[in-house]
Amino acid sequence: MKNLEFAISRFAICSEPLECSPYGNGHINSTFLLVCDDNGNRRRYILQSVNTNVFKKPEQVMQNIEKVTEYLRPGAKEHREIMTLIPTKDGKSCYVDEDGKCWRIYDFIEDSICLEHPESTEDFRQCAVAFGKFQRDLSRFPADSLFETIPDFHNTPKRFADFLQAVENDAVGRAAFVKEEIQFLKDRVDFYSVLYNANKAGVLPLRVTHNDTKSNNVMLDAKTRKALCVIDLDTIMPGFSVTDFGDAIRFGASTAAEDEKDLSKVSLDLEMFDIYTKGYLEGCGGQLSREEIMLMPEGAKMMTIECGMRFLTDYLNGDTYFKTAYAEHNLDRCHTQLKLVADMEEKWDEMKKIVEKYI
Repeated sequence: MKNLEFAISRFAICSEPLECSPYGNGHINSTFLLVCDDNGNRRRYILQSVNTNVFKKPEQVMQNIEKVTEYLRPGAKEHREIMTLIPTKDGKSCYVDEDGKCWRIYDFIEDSICLEHPESTEDFRQCAVAFGKFQRDLSRFPADSLFETIPDFHNTPKRFADFLQAVENDAVGRAAFVKEEIQFLKDRVDFYSVLYNANKAGVLPLRVTHNDTKSNNVMLDAKTRKALCVIDLDTIMPGFSVTDFGDAIRFGASTAAEDEKDLSKVSLDLEMFDIYTKGYLEGCGGQLSREEIMLMPEGAKMMTIECGMRFLTDYLNGDTYFKTAYAEHNLDRCHTQLKLVADMEEKWDEMKKIVEKYI
């Protein structure tokens, strides 16, 4: 608690701290709701400790966030549309304590809600609009000026190489029990370089990407349910617009939970795919080329198979990366992703027709 209090004291908040308690259910950083007395009014902030096991260079994470938020701020119609960092007393974006913990404080976004899962198709569309607008607003930002805070995060060929190494090592003797899953991933080896090849060919540009495009990273206005802003900017890096789109589809247009055991419940909801596609491109405001748009289904399939690959890799390695609730948790997660990939392949022509109609 002393570390917490001392960290708070290092920031330029012009109010007296009243209480500080754990907030939200994020899996990476430690998050607290800080309530202060500001001349008789209660003012709220979000205090976070950045997970340095995931983000080895937190100062680079903070530099990325600073650059992007300051770039976006002049175009915002109101304060709530952009995350606002509170500087330290010596003008920095974060404070690193004597134990190496990196602390930061944001203004709390008042009169807003954050949904773990969309409660309606309009909620889902608003999330799509928000991430599309994120692309539009940063379309002229030099993506290569950002640090790669998690190297090779969506480098699917590299992920596949890591997977093959995990199969060979078979650290905990599980490979013999997942031969079908291993073969499924090996059979699609030619697909893993599709996006990188498109980039090399000049049809898929490098852009600023969010890399965690779930609905719980969009703040909606509590009254209107319209999108306010995108949050959780720790993984903003150079990347492809279609992978941001694809990760949202993988999570939001699936008909089942990520760890559903009954695979008959797992499929791609084409209506939700259509809704998100329309909202995303509406938010993008014409910034994506025809070629880029036509690669959106590839982005969806790539993120889904990559995620399944990562779950299986972790299962083979003995569950050392993802948090698991039971012994076969990562394998169940892998199964849902591979089933979703297979369903996408069956619906491929329909997916392509949907994105084409919005060009």
